[in-house]
Amino acid sequence: MALASALPNRPASHLFYQTRQRRPLVERAEGVWFWDSDGRRYLDGSSGAMVSNIGHSHPHVVEAMRRQIGKATFAYRLHFENEAAETLAAKLVGHLTGDLSRVFFVSGGSEAVESCLKLARQYAVATGQGSRYKVISRFPSYHGCTLGALAVTGYTALTAPFAPMMQEMPKIPAPTAYLDRDALTMEQRGLKYADLLEREILAQGPETVLAFIMEPVGGASTGALVAPDSYYGRVREICDRHGVLLIYDEVMSGAGRTGRFLGGDHWAARPDLVALSKGFAAGYSPLGAAVAPDRIVEPVLDAGGFLHGFTYAGNPLACAAGLAVLEVIENEGLVARAASRGDLLKSKLALLMERYPFIGDVRGKGLLLAFELVADRETMAPLEPSLNAHARLVERAFEQGLIVYSRRTRGGRAGDHILVCPPMVVSESEIDELMAMLTAALDAFAAELKLPAGRG
Repeated sequence: MALASALPNRPASHLFYQTRQRRPLVERAEGVWFWDSDGRRYLDGSSGAMVSNIGHSHPHVVEAMRRQIGKATFAYRLHFENEAAETLAAKLVGHLTGDLSRVFFVSGGSEAVESCLKLARQYAVATGQGSRYKVISRFPSYHGCTLGALAVTGYTALTAPFAPMMQEMPKIPAPTAYLDRDALTMEQRGLKYADLLEREILAQGPETVLAFIMEPVGGASTGALVAPDSYYGRVREICDRHGVLLIYDEVMSGAGRTGRFLGGDHWAARPDLVALSKGFAAGYSPLGAAVAPDRIVEPVLDAGGFLHGFTYAGNPLACAAGLAVLEVIENEGLVARAASRGDLLKSKLALLMERYPFIGDVRGKGLLLAFELVADRETMAPLEPSLNAHARLVERAFEQGLIVYSRRTRGGRAGDHILVCPPMVVSESEIDELMAMLTAALDAFAAELKLPAGRG
């Protein structure tokens, strides 16, 4: 029996995840910090996988979960309603704009996206639009690891092995306007990328297109990509013109991380459906939600009900945690704090470009931020993929006691970006500590790969 190799003073592991890599054993976490079993401290510079929006071990959430454990930890939704789920749904709707008023709870981001896709399809069938089934998405993008969510994901390294098992959906280029070397203004580039959606709808046949799904602020696949402002309104216009539903994947950008409750709230382009998770319960319990308006939900219920569900949907313990997380966000003004701390951190990341010529772009909103590594800043040519630069930099940061998150930028095969997304409770002094560790990691990384680096 092959087991993951042991670390000093640690037995071999029966667990397996993506690789054989072993990590320290976590002992405790508080605020933006972790401690391992040897007492070493780590700054959570990526909120895990952009999850821990309110930081770790917040006493208000811990106490709310403790109270709920004393009442009931599970009640199946077909047998009972529960107060935590009802209260959380009402509070969530209070943070949303437009006509989003109905909530379907799930356990994670992939489930939230799947639920939006299936609800959209059932709505089409219930309203006599059964020919609509295609969901257009963007390349690159990431929407989840289940086969339905993977079918709308644009990330070749993750999707290619499973292509024979799923019905892959049409893709259009993500609005990577920062890479363009043309004579257009950013406003014109935004319209150009949005118009690719209409071109694809017409190519597929409007009567077959069900929805367009997008991350308002990019996640792991594009490194906090923000389209030009003109993009969002034009996308909404195109969807309306062709009767196509607009789905916002807010799994990473939602719950305040970008300085608005939803990332899409930065633009006046309402979605028809929203997928939430990650920071929604901030890592305290598995929780997510698909949110929709009455105009979509009621026809589905009238036609016999939503043919979909998960065992833990509306779980009282998970919902109690999510409710307490929303209360912390409200009571501590964390949405506004994400905006102000994000501005501070982004300005400090941008200064790194003066010292490291291999940083080609700094982008994002609020505390959903990233920087991209390049071989040539003028052309934005990526570093040689064989260098595995993004993973190397993550390791150099970990050696400094800093946790950051990385992915390939150009569809999973090339390009490197680093997401820097600390919890929304991060202080100014902790941002200074983060930057000191990151700078030390970048110096070590540059020396390792013999890349140019300045001083200061």
